[in-house]
Amino acid sequence: MKFAHLADSHLGFRQYGLQERENDLYEVFDKIIDKIIEEDVDFVIHSGDLFETAKPSPKALLTFQKGLLRLKGAGIPMYAIVGNHDSLLSKAAIPPQVLFKKFGLKVISLINSYYIHDGVFIGGIPHIRPSEDKKLKSALANLSLKAENYDKSILVLHQGIDKYINVNYELEIGDLPDNFDYYALGHLHNYIEDDFGKGKLVYPGSPDILRTNEYNDYVKNGKGLVIVDLDGPKPNIKRIPIPISREFINRTIDYNNLQNDLKSLKQIIEGFEKKPIVNLTILNVDRQVKDIHEIINSELDDLTLMVRPIFKFNDEDDEIELISSSGKLGPKELLVDKLKDFGNENIVRLGVDLYGTLSLNRSEDAFDLAEKYFENNFNSMVIDRDKSKTKPTEKEEKPEDNDLQITFKEAL
Repeated sequence: MKFAHLADSHLGFRQYGLQERENDLYEVFDKIIDKIIEEDVDFVIHSGDLFETAKPSPKALLTFQKGLLRLKGAGIPMYAIVGNHDSLLSKAAIPPQVLFKKFGLKVISLINSYYIHDGVFIGGIPHIRPSEDKKLKSALANLSLKAENYDKSILVLHQGIDKYINVNYELEIGDLPDNFDYYALGHLHNYIEDDFGKGKLVYPGSPDILRTNEYNDYVKNGKGLVIVDLDGPKPNIKRIPIPISREFINRTIDYNNLQNDLKSLKQIIEGFEKKPIVNLTILNVDRQVKDIHEIINSELDDLTLMVRPIFKFNDEDDEIELISSSGKLGPKELLVDKLKDFGNENIVRLGVDLYGTLSLNRSEDAFDLAEKYFENNFNSMVIDRDKSKTKPTEKEEKPEDNDLQITFKEAL
């Protein structure tokens, strides 16, 4: 028996605010559906962040619907969990994946936590934030017990694990139960394949370059999906690279040789079918950046979708340059470092959750996170959203607006 594993499609993501990049993701998703059908797999697993937001655009919804119906026509079911991008914290909120249940999508949730496919146990947990790690560990323990009754089992998660990410992880590697044959992970956009327990642990990565720091992994492993064969004592993993829709070029050039380096770069990209994204690092800059920017635009503007220059000056401190280029001290990492002064891991997890939620412009979700934290840790206090202060827990419950008129439990 074999299946396809993919994750982090982020349908609807408009990288750099460009419609062309949103369309690129739809195009690569269609290519992935083509490849899955060509491979003639028994089923598909999607490990979260199918959509960029919990309220996808009509085009994002339609793209997925068409792909799902093509799989259904080929007799290939899809099992999916909800990631952090395509979920809402509101108790009555319904993730967009639920809209496709009648089209055959099998949604794995905290309520319907597993399916059995031809004797294979497929259990999973939607994304759970770091501040709710006790709930995550409890759900893992329950799935581990249920999986013991089956010869082959798969665990589907959308979480960061400390072994593969420095900060902002939700699980330590030792928190994972070790009795599954395959661990179908999502959340990290780089490709990771590792041995764990009696089986294999895989992050298939995102299907396109969604962040600048994914470029090196793309060069090494490509972007795409994996095909997993469960026959045999241990799963056999086959990496299937899918050509991305538009090339990314990372190039370091010297200001003292600017014109020649730009000319060489132009010769490379002139034959591209689609205009590429170009990331330029310019060394030894000793004049106004505005002038250099104008030169770059005049040479490359017609041939590129976007040029993203980084300027390194002659008198730049080597240590500062090393830190800024390493990508290890972004705003999230600095936030974590500062919150550690409180000496309370729960505070750190709450801060990381709030940062991630507010970064997605989800103010209501941020309120829900803070309210839940106060309810769990200070039973006598809740958040007053109208007055932005705390008050006693005696509050009147108001029904949530819900256009679909069904509860989350009924939906899942």
